[in-house]
Amino acid sequence: MRITFIDLQNFRKLKQCRIDFSDTTTLFVGANNSGKTSAMDALGKFLAKRKFVFNDFTLSNHLIIKSIGSEWEKEECIMPNTLENWENILPTLDIWLNVADNEIQYVSHMIPTLDWKGGNLGVRFIFQPEDISKIFVDYRESYAAARETESIRANSSLSLWPKNLCDFLEKRFSSLFTLKAYILDPEKLNNESLQKTSYDMECFEQDPLKGLIKIDMIEAQRGFSDPESSSSITENNYCSSLSSQLRNYYDKHLDPEKSPTSEDLETLQVMEDAKKAFNQNLAEKFKSAIKELETLGYPGISDPKITIATKVSTTDALKHDSAVQYSLTKNDDDDLKLPEKYNGLGYQNLISMVFLLIGFRDDWMQVGKAKKEQELSGKRIAPLHLILLEEPEAHLHIQVQQVFIKKVFSVLTNHEFLKENPSFSTQLVISSHSSHIAREVNFADLRYFKRLPESDECNISTAKVINLSDVFGEGITTDRFVTRYLQTTHCDLFFADAVILVEGSSENMIIPHFIKSKYHQLNERYITILSINGRHSHRLKPLIEKLCLTTLIITDIDSALPSGHHESSYPERKKNLISCNYAITEWLIKEKEYDKLLDISYENKEFKCSTPYNYSIRIAYQTPILISYKDKENIEALSSTFEDCLIYSNLELLSKTNGEGIIEKAHDLIIQSQDFYDLHKSIYYLLRGNDSLKAGFALDLIYSIDPDEINIPPYIIEGLNWLQEQLKLND
Repeated sequence: MRITFIDLQNFRKLKQCRIDFSDTTTLFVGANNSGKTSAMDALGKFLAKRKFVFNDFTLSNHLIIKSIGSEWEKEECIMPNTLENWENILPTLDIWLNVADNEIQYVSHMIPTLDWKGGNLGVRFIFQPEDISKIFVDYRESYAAARETESIRANSSLSLWPKNLCDFLEKRFSSLFTLKAYILDPEKLNNESLQKTSYDMECFEQDPLKGLIKIDMIEAQRGFSDPESSSSITENNYCSSLSSQLRNYYDKHLDPEKSPTSEDLETLQVMEDAKKAFNQNLAEKFKSAIKELETLGYPGISDPKITIATKVSTTDALKHDSAVQYSLTKNDDDDLKLPEKYNGLGYQNLISMVFLLIGFRDDWMQVGKAKKEQELSGKRIAPLHLILLEEPEAHLHIQVQQVFIKKVFSVLTNHEFLKENPSFSTQLVISSHSSHIAREVNFADLRYFKRLPESDECNISTAKVINLSDVFGEGITTDRFVTRYLQTTHCDLFFADAVILVEGSSENMIIPHFIKSKYHQLNERYITILSINGRHSHRLKPLIEKLCLTTLIITDIDSALPSGHHESSYPERKKNLISCNYAITEWLIKEKEYDKLLDISYENKEFKCSTPYNYSIRIAYQTPILISYKDKENIEALSSTFEDCLIYSNLELLSKTNGEGIIEKAHDLIIQSQDFYDLHKSIYYLLRGNDSLKAGFALDLIYSIDPDEINIPPYIIEGLNWLQEQLKLND
């Protein structure tokens, strides 16, 4: 049995979205404020029965609630007896399970019809008014009383509660709304639209998933204590310290005083002997004090006699901050240990998470003493274990993040019963801001949360969830390439506002300096720069289209001969040259002729995409530059790569710079060449005659010249200006 997907509606900024679940690990990724935390909270509130608040309603629906209240305020309004006006604004979660034939005994109370023989099974949870008629009456009375009281002081600007229906509901929310469950019809399961709620299919049980799914959650705020802090208690007391976690685990699974077995007898005997010895010691120590008390006439003939005794419990040994310690030497020297709170926050987080996950697993499997209690209660083990883990990367350095995400699922399933009974399933859902965690997870397990701007349909920004499992369709080769590529770089694009694809390492190194120096607004945004050769950049097309990310492609025009193997050629007009850059010729502009590409307008280099969400892609490549050289002005300089275009954009600066490597050679050519034709040829063959020189171009440049002094090539200026304006429009 597994969760296949959920449909979530009207919960915070998740107005309507579907989230598919992987069989093992599902990773939520996306930029800040894209809805990942909302999704995790929704799972916690609908499935684990955590408390709802009024602001869990999508904000745009508050206007609809106010309009309902405005109608109710009218004297002629009729009392409602259905939820017809509320159905499309209430927080709702549909959970769909895939149930095998041999698991029907677990879901007998949820089967929609006698014809159902296994497969999809759905339940809808709605957080709805418990009694709509009562809300109607109470609101009208409260609203009328408030307005009547306000009328006593005609000139007063005082506005009493409730100002409107939202104001009324927010104050009395928990007593007016309740969570109810309804059986869904698998025959009406539709990928395009949701089925209407059949209110006569309400579940007999308030929680139909009880005994079916065990749900555990580790929240983002884990409250690790500062060693100088006076308190380590957090709002979520279960994670306030590792000592408390150990104590809870010991109490559930290891305590020898609970349902003792033959293995516990030795421990219990030692405890009893210790108790007797301690009581004898106490009696001896308090003997003189008690005798002194007796000289004052107490105890009398009928008064109870004072005795001193203790109760020794093994769990008491863990009830202090230093129950867990870290040894600083290999020989376990008692004098060289520190309490747990003096260890680094990263290791505290790692140890705490792993121990909580072990505890979740062993609670589910009823390990140790818990098994006896489970047998006595007659409860059976739930067939599905769902774990929600928020932001595991907190305080962890990169390598630990990567090891953790690779090992976490094996920790949750490290139990013989689970290995022998595959029908008992574990599903892990993680939300993360870490590109290092994202790169270790299969594409099929990523769920990308896409921020959507305001629209005619919804007057606030919302979010959608994009399933990346089918991003490359049947293109297995492309899938393999992009997956390998992203796993050797960073998956920052899953958390970015926009992405810049660049041609090579030189651009990847220099463009961030351009942005930092000249584009301050752009520098304040989350921009991912990915270095990918123009021959392969189109392979990212399916991913960019799926993520609907604003994208700038900075690439090389790569002038080449039209025949043969399209060898690179010295850039000149009217020589029937072509571009051999795939991103230009096949993906976007779809034009090969070099002369035509030089004259394509600014507008025709932008491509607006409207499906499924509006976003734009722009391509920027080398265009002609008008320069002055050797007393001649308005010379057209043509270039085919970033390096030669940057040289032509900085002729005067480089003529005054004695740098190293290719910068030194460019300086000499600028000084020594007879005319621009001579310089143009020399620069072209310099950059193509020695690969090692070109490879070190960016390093030579930033070593020789302050990046702030470098003139940005015009085609890059054009691209960065566009990107900055696009992000302003998105805002």
